[in-house]
Amino acid sequence: MSETTNQDLSGVAETSLIPLYLHAMETQRPDALIKDEKAVELVTRLGYDFDRVRRIPMNDANRMVIILRNREIDRHVRDFLARHPDAVVVHIGCGLDSRFDRVAERNGQAEWYDLEFPQVIELRRRFIGDERERYHLLACSVLDNAWLETVSVHRQRPFLFLAEGVFMYLREEQVKSLVLTLLDHFPGAELVFDSYSPTHVWLHNFQIGTLGRVADTQWGIWHGQKLEGWGDGIRLLDEWGFMDRPEPRLARFRWWLRPFDSLFRTLRVYHFQLGKAAG
Repeated sequence: MSETTNQDLSGVAETSLIPLYLHAMETQRPDALIKDEKAVELVTRLGYDFDRVRRIPMNDANRMVIILRNREIDRHVRDFLARHPDAVVVHIGCGLDSRFDRVAERNGQAEWYDLEFPQVIELRRRFIGDERERYHLLACSVLDNAWLETVSVHRQRPFLFLAEGVFMYLREEQVKSLVLTLLDHFPGAELVFDSYSPTHVWLHNFQIGTLGRVADTQWGIWHGQKLEGWGDGIRLLDEWGFMDRPEPRLARFRWWLRPFDSLFRTLRVYHFQLGKAAG
């Protein structure tokens, strides 16, 4: 039976249902690139009108890129926790993703914070579960600095900040302010986020323009080096594009995806270090 309605989510918060639905559909494929059984369960239980998601103009390549993005950010988390088992991870704009369960629960040491709008956190509590040892929920906007005080109790530990499908919905001055705040409060922290190019921001908004409440994107960059100019010690460690490594399921799209991505740099995952740790 339906346990929620479309009215529980709106605007940017509603975009969290797009990757959830795609994860669920991907998981049920015999050649799945990710396995997210919790997403399958949530899509069944939520009772949301996922026809809104299905109407978004995305072809198979678009959907696969979102899945590959998720897998790549998971890889960054696993790598960071291998280097820093006692780390603190803050998942900004976590949506209904169950990343902690996938990549960190077995670690046994890391502290994990899922940060989202209050209405999304309420859905997480109802359908995914409440806080528990080493797993915490922060019900606020990332632009509300109140959450900084909560996570700062671990200031002496290594920090990793994640933002998947988040920064493109902010204005540049908001992203810059947030990055500089993290640099100031958590020197030596690492930051992983994905970004569209400015051209893809425009294209995305043009494509979804007929869908009503789905939020517009606002910010994109051509190259990660742009952020290095925002403050001393911001250093681009690496970046990923979906055409960088062979993926058999992208083979049939490669003839047009490669030149398109080379020209427009549609989506990148960027990995930064924010200054040097004290001492």
